[in-house]
Amino acid sequence: MSYTYKKPTLFQAFIPIIFLVVALFINVRIFGDASLDGSNQIILILSAAVAALVALRLKMPWEAMQDGVVKSISSAMASILILLLIGSLAGTWLLSGIVPAMIYYGLQILNPTIFLFAACIVCSIVSVATGSSWTTAATVGIALIGIGKALGLHEGMVAGAVLSGAYFGDKMSPLSDTTNLAPAMAGTDLFTHIRYMSLTTVPSITIALVVFLILGFTGSANGEVNQTEEILTAISGQFNINGALFIVPIVVVILIVKKMPALPAILIGILLGALFALVFQPEVVRTVADWDGTASEQTFVGIMKSMYGDIAIVTGNEIVDELLSSGGMYGMLGTVWLILSAMIFGGIMEASGLLKRIAEAVISGINSIGSLVASTVGTCVFFNITASDQYLAIVVPGRMYADIYKEKGLAPENLSRTLEDSGTVTSVLVPWNTCGAYHSNVLGVSTFAYAPFAIFNYISPLMSIIFAYFKIKIKMREEAKTEMD
Repeated sequence: MSYTYKKPTLFQAFIPIIFLVVALFINVRIFGDASLDGSNQIILILSAAVAALVALRLKMPWEAMQDGVVKSISSAMASILILLLIGSLAGTWLLSGIVPAMIYYGLQILNPTIFLFAACIVCSIVSVATGSSWTTAATVGIALIGIGKALGLHEGMVAGAVLSGAYFGDKMSPLSDTTNLAPAMAGTDLFTHIRYMSLTTVPSITIALVVFLILGFTGSANGEVNQTEEILTAISGQFNINGALFIVPIVVVILIVKKMPALPAILIGILLGALFALVFQPEVVRTVADWDGTASEQTFVGIMKSMYGDIAIVTGNEIVDELLSSGGMYGMLGTVWLILSAMIFGGIMEASGLLKRIAEAVISGINSIGSLVASTVGTCVFFNITASDQYLAIVVPGRMYADIYKEKGLAPENLSRTLEDSGTVTSVLVPWNTCGAYHSNVLGVSTFAYAPFAIFNYISPLMSIIFAYFKIKIKMREEAKTEMD
C-alpha cells in the first residue's frame, strides 16, 4: 500500500537524532557501563516515538509507520537467528575445550623478547575465540598489563597492544555482537561481512604488529613465567587440551570458504562442539550439568545448558574463571533486544522519509566513493563521541547510509565493513564512551595514555578510507554491474 505525506524539512528530520544523542548522553552519564543492560534500548524506543510524532505532524498514518517497522525488523531477522545460534556455538565450544585450547596455545606464543608483538597476538587469538574485546581485556589483558609493568614497559604501550589485538579479534570473530550487528544494519550476511572486512582489517593489524615490533621493550622478564604458567595449569587442570579440538573450527572455516549459508554452517559447528564435548570433556559436561540424575541425564543437561544458558568453568584461578564462561543463546538476548529497538527506530525514520532527508543533505556533498566512505567513517566517529556507545555508532549510521550505498551501486558489505572499521574500533579511544570508560577502568590505564599506542584502532578507519579513495576491492552490486555492462 502506498501512502502520501509531506516531505520533512532538514530540521524536522534531525529532531529524533538530536533527541537520541542528548538522551543517550544523559543516559550513559547516569548509568555508565550499565546503560548496555537495557536503558539504551529504551532510549531507542523513545527516539522512535519522537520520530513517530514528527511523522504524524507530516500527516503520515500510523499504519505506514507500522509497515515500516515490520519491514525493518524483517530485514534483520536472518541476522537475529544467526546471533542466537552464535550464542549456542560459544557455549558448546567452551564446553568441548575448543575455546580453552585456543587460549592455552595462544598464551604460549608469549615471548618476553617481543612482548608487545606477542601481547597483541595473544589478545587477538583470545578475542577471536571469545568474540569479546571486553572479556579479553578483563582477563588476559589484566595479566599482560601486570607482566608488562614487571618488565618495565610503559603501561600505555602494553594497553595499546592489548586493545589492538582485542579489537582485531572482536571485529573478526563470528561470536562478536558488533560483528553480527554491522551486517544486520547494512543488509548483508555475517560471513560475507567477515570475508570482505578482512581485506582492510588484515593490513591494519599487520601494520600495528610491525609498529609493536619496532617499539620493542626494555627491562627484565622477572615474574612473567610464573603468572603464565598458573593460567596454563588452571586450564589444563580442567580440560583435556589437545590439537584434535581444532578439527571443529577448521571444519567450520572450510564450510565458510565453500560458501555454505551461515545458519547451517553454524549449526554444524554447534553439533560438532557438543560431540567433541562428549568425547573429550565428559567430566566437564557433568560438572556443568549440576544434576542429580543418571550419567546420561547429566550429559544431556550439560550439553543443553551450554547451548541455551549461562555456564562457567571453575578452576580456582580468578583470571581463568572470568574467561571460561558463556551465556549461551540466552546471553545474546540483550543484543537481539538492541537490534529490535534499533530497527523500530530505523523503520519509522526510514518509512517517514526522515532518514532520506538527512541522507540527501549528506549526499549533496559526496561526489565519489571515497568521500562517501569518509563521510560514513566521520559519522560513526561522531556518534561514538556524542552518543557514547559503539552500538549506536553502528546502528544509526547503518540506517542512514544503507540507501545511499545502494543508490551508488555499492554492495552492502562495503557499508558493513566501514561501520566496523570505524564504529567498533574508535569507541575505545573516547574516554566517556562506554568502551573507553570500561577499558580504562579495567586495565587501570587512562584512555589518553593508551590511545597513542592503540595502533590498530586508528589505522583501521584510515585503511577503510584509503581503500575507498583508491578503489581497492570495492564491490559493486550485481545489478549495478549489469547496468554498467
